[in-house]
Amino acid sequence: MLKVAVLVSGGGTNLQAILDAIDNGTITNAEVSVVISNNRDAYALERARKHNIEAVCVSPKDYPDRAAFNQAFLKKLDSYAVDLVVLAGFLVVIPEMMIKKYENRIINIHPSLIPSFCGTGYYGLKVHEGALSRGVKITGATVHFVDEGTDTGPIILQKAVAVEEGDTPEILQRRVMEQAEWKIMPQAIDLIANGRVTVENGKVHIK
Repeated sequence: MLKVAVLVSGGGTNLQAILDAIDNGTITNAEVSVVISNNRDAYALERARKHNIEAVCVSPKDYPDRAAFNQAFLKKLDSYAVDLVVLAGFLVVIPEMMIKKYENRIINIHPSLIPSFCGTGYYGLKVHEGALSRGVKITGATVHFVDEGTDTGPIILQKAVAVEEGDTPEILQRRVMEQAEWKIMPQAIDLIANGRVTVENGKVHIK
Protein backbone atom coordinates (compact mmCIF):
# COMPACT_ATOMS: atom_id res chain seq x y z
CA MET A 1 0.00 0.00 0.00
CA LEU A 2 1.47 3.32 -1.13
CA LYS A 3 1.47 5.85 1.72
CA VAL A 4 0.80 9.34 0.40
CA ALA A 5 1.23 12.79 1.92
CA VAL A 6 -0.70 15.59 0.22
CA LEU A 7 0.65 19.14 0.64
CA VAL A 8 -1.87 21.96 0.22
CA SER A 9 -2.22 25.72 0.68
CA GLY A 10 -5.84 26.47 -0.15
CA GLY A 11 -9.23 24.95 -0.86
CA GLY A 12 -7.98 21.51 -1.78
CA THR A 13 -10.01 20.69 -4.90
CA ASN A 14 -7.22 18.44 -6.19
CA LEU A 15 -7.06 16.79 -2.76
CA GLN A 16 -10.80 16.14 -3.03
CA ALA A 17 -10.32 14.60 -6.47
CA ILE A 18 -7.69 12.26 -5.00
CA LEU A 19 -9.88 11.27 -2.04
CA ASP A 20 -12.86 10.66 -4.34
CA ALA A 21 -10.70 8.53 -6.65
CA ILE A 22 -9.54 6.39 -3.72
CA ASP A 23 -13.14 6.01 -2.52
CA ASN A 24 -14.46 4.96 -5.94
CA GLY A 25 -11.54 2.66 -6.78
CA THR A 26 -9.95 4.79 -9.53
CA ILE A 27 -6.83 4.87 -7.35
CA THR A 28 -5.88 1.43 -6.04
CA ASN A 29 -3.19 0.29 -3.63
CA ALA A 30 -2.77 3.78 -2.10
CA GLU A 31 -3.93 5.71 0.94
CA VAL A 32 -3.54 9.32 2.06
CA SER A 33 -1.72 9.15 5.40
CA VAL A 34 -1.54 12.88 6.10
CA VAL A 35 -2.48 16.26 4.67
CA ILE A 36 -0.03 19.06 5.53
CA SER A 37 -0.57 22.76 4.90
CA ASN A 38 1.46 25.92 5.39
CA ASN A 39 -1.86 27.75 5.93
CA ARG A 40 -3.91 26.95 9.03
CA ASP A 41 -7.02 28.42 7.36
CA ALA A 42 -6.79 26.16 4.31
CA TYR A 43 -10.14 24.46 3.69
CA ALA A 44 -8.18 21.45 2.45
CA LEU A 45 -7.43 20.61 6.10
CA GLU A 46 -11.17 20.39 6.75
CA ARG A 47 -11.56 18.06 3.76
CA ALA A 48 -8.91 15.80 5.30
CA ARG A 49 -10.60 15.77 8.72
CA LYS A 50 -13.93 14.82 7.11
CA HIS A 51 -12.12 11.79 5.69
CA ASN A 52 -10.57 10.97 9.07
CA ILE A 53 -7.13 11.79 7.72
CA GLU A 54 -4.61 13.55 9.93
CA ALA A 55 -4.54 17.25 9.05
CA VAL A 56 -1.45 19.22 10.07
CA CYS A 57 -0.37 22.84 9.70
CA VAL A 58 3.27 23.89 9.67
CA SER A 59 3.22 27.66 9.17
CA PRO A 60 6.25 29.80 8.27
CA LYS A 61 4.79 32.44 10.60
CA ASP A 62 5.77 30.24 13.54
CA TYR A 63 9.49 30.23 12.67
CA PRO A 64 12.15 32.96 12.72
CA ASP A 65 13.25 32.39 9.12
CA ARG A 66 12.68 30.27 6.03
CA ALA A 67 15.51 27.86 6.87
CA ALA A 68 13.95 27.04 10.25
CA PHE A 69 10.54 26.58 8.62
CA ASN A 70 11.98 24.29 5.93
CA GLN A 71 13.70 22.16 8.54
CA ALA A 72 10.54 21.87 10.67
CA PHE A 73 8.41 21.07 7.63
CA LEU A 74 10.77 18.32 6.46
CA LYS A 75 10.98 16.86 9.97
CA LYS A 76 7.16 16.73 10.17
CA LEU A 77 6.90 15.12 6.74
CA ASP A 78 9.60 12.57 7.57
CA SER A 79 7.72 11.54 10.70
CA TYR A 80 4.95 9.99 8.57
CA ALA A 81 7.34 7.77 6.54
CA VAL A 82 5.38 8.24 3.31
CA ASP A 83 6.23 6.76 -0.06
CA LEU A 84 4.93 9.62 -2.21
CA VAL A 85 4.49 13.37 -1.67
CA VAL A 86 1.77 15.05 -3.74
CA LEU A 87 1.78 18.82 -4.21
CA ALA A 88 -1.86 19.78 -4.71
CA GLY A 89 -1.89 23.56 -4.87
CA PHE A 90 1.03 23.96 -2.48
CA LEU A 91 2.30 27.54 -2.78
CA VAL A 92 5.63 27.03 -1.06
CA VAL A 93 8.99 26.60 -2.79
CA ILE A 94 10.17 23.07 -2.00
CA PRO A 95 13.65 23.25 -0.43
CA GLU A 96 16.49 21.48 -2.20
CA MET A 97 17.18 19.21 0.79
CA MET A 98 13.63 17.87 0.56
CA ILE A 99 13.84 17.34 -3.21
CA LYS A 100 17.07 15.39 -2.80
CA LYS A 101 15.69 13.28 0.05
CA TYR A 102 12.49 12.45 -1.86
CA GLU A 103 13.98 12.18 -5.33
CA ASN A 104 11.35 10.98 -7.84
CA ARG A 105 8.89 10.70 -4.96
CA ILE A 106 7.36 14.21 -5.15
CA ILE A 107 4.78 14.95 -7.84
CA ASN A 108 3.10 18.21 -8.77
CA ILE A 109 0.15 19.27 -10.91
CA HIS A 110 0.67 22.31 -13.15
CA PRO A 111 -2.28 23.90 -15.00
CA SER A 112 -0.68 24.06 -18.45
CA LEU A 113 0.95 21.79 -20.99
CA ILE A 114 4.56 22.11 -19.83
CA PRO A 115 6.83 23.62 -21.17
CA SER A 116 4.22 26.30 -21.96
CA PHE A 117 3.34 28.84 -19.26
CA CYS A 118 5.48 27.40 -16.53
CA GLY A 119 8.39 28.51 -14.42
CA THR A 120 8.76 31.48 -12.11
CA GLY A 121 5.75 33.79 -12.18
CA TYR A 122 3.33 31.24 -13.63
CA TYR A 123 1.09 29.76 -10.95
CA GLY A 124 -2.64 29.51 -10.28
CA LEU A 125 -4.75 31.98 -12.23
CA LYS A 126 -1.65 33.63 -13.74
CA VAL A 127 -1.13 30.55 -15.93
CA HIS A 128 -4.58 30.95 -17.49
CA GLU A 129 -4.15 34.71 -17.84
CA GLY A 130 -0.93 34.02 -19.74
CA ALA A 131 -2.58 31.46 -22.00
CA LEU A 132 -5.46 33.79 -22.87
CA SER A 133 -3.23 36.81 -23.47
CA ARG A 134 -1.15 34.70 -25.87
CA GLY A 135 -4.27 33.50 -27.69
CA VAL A 136 -3.50 29.78 -27.44
CA LYS A 137 -6.20 27.41 -28.70
CA ILE A 138 -5.18 24.42 -26.60
CA THR A 139 -4.07 24.37 -22.98
CA GLY A 140 -4.29 21.66 -20.34
CA ALA A 141 -2.52 20.25 -17.31
CA THR A 142 0.66 18.33 -16.53
CA VAL A 143 1.62 15.98 -13.70
CA HIS A 144 5.38 15.83 -13.22
CA PHE A 145 8.02 14.80 -10.74
CA VAL A 146 9.59 17.68 -8.85
CA ASP A 147 13.28 18.45 -9.33
CA GLU A 148 15.47 21.43 -8.40
CA GLY A 149 14.07 23.56 -11.23
CA THR A 150 10.65 25.20 -11.47
CA ASP A 151 8.26 22.89 -13.36
CA THR A 152 11.23 21.16 -15.01
CA GLY A 153 10.97 17.63 -13.59
CA PRO A 154 10.15 14.50 -15.62
CA ILE A 155 6.61 14.59 -17.05
CA ILE A 156 4.31 11.75 -16.03
CA LEU A 157 0.98 12.62 -17.70
CA GLN A 158 -0.53 15.47 -19.70
CA LYS A 159 -4.08 16.17 -20.85
CA ALA A 160 -5.17 18.81 -23.34
CA VAL A 161 -8.14 21.15 -22.88
CA ALA A 162 -9.64 23.43 -25.54
CA VAL A 163 -9.67 27.19 -25.03
CA GLU A 164 -13.06 28.58 -26.04
CA GLU A 165 -14.13 31.96 -27.39
CA GLY A 166 -15.08 34.29 -24.56
CA ASP A 167 -13.13 32.42 -21.87
CA THR A 168 -12.06 34.38 -18.82
CA PRO A 169 -9.11 33.18 -16.71
CA GLU A 170 -11.60 31.93 -14.08
CA ILE A 171 -13.73 30.00 -16.60
CA LEU A 172 -10.65 28.47 -18.21
CA GLN A 173 -9.20 27.57 -14.82
CA ARG A 174 -12.38 25.69 -13.91
CA ARG A 175 -12.46 23.80 -17.23
CA VAL A 176 -8.80 22.79 -16.90
CA MET A 177 -9.46 21.53 -13.36
CA GLU A 178 -12.56 19.56 -14.32
CA GLN A 179 -11.34 18.13 -17.62
CA ALA A 180 -7.65 17.60 -16.85
CA GLU A 181 -6.29 18.18 -13.34
CA TRP A 182 -8.88 16.11 -11.46
CA LYS A 183 -8.37 13.24 -13.90
CA ILE A 184 -4.62 12.97 -14.45
CA MET A 185 -3.49 13.54 -10.85
CA PRO A 186 -5.43 10.50 -9.55
CA GLN A 187 -4.33 8.54 -12.63
CA ALA A 188 -0.66 9.33 -11.94
CA ILE A 189 -0.97 8.27 -8.29
CA ASP A 190 -2.59 4.99 -9.35
CA LEU A 191 0.20 4.30 -11.87
CA ILE A 192 2.88 4.96 -9.23
CA ALA A 193 1.02 2.93 -6.57
CA ASN A 194 0.95 -0.06 -8.89
CA GLY A 195 4.61 0.10 -9.87
CA ARG A 196 4.03 1.19 -13.45
CA VAL A 197 6.21 4.32 -13.45
CA THR A 198 9.99 4.43 -13.85
CA VAL A 199 12.32 7.37 -14.48
CA GLU A 200 15.37 6.96 -16.72
CA ASN A 201 17.60 9.77 -17.98
CA GLY A 202 15.09 12.40 -16.95
CA LYS A 203 12.17 10.76 -18.76
CA VAL A 204 9.20 8.85 -17.40
CA HIS A 205 8.34 5.42 -18.76
CA ILE A 206 4.92 3.89 -18.10
CA LYS A 207 4.51 0.16 -18.44
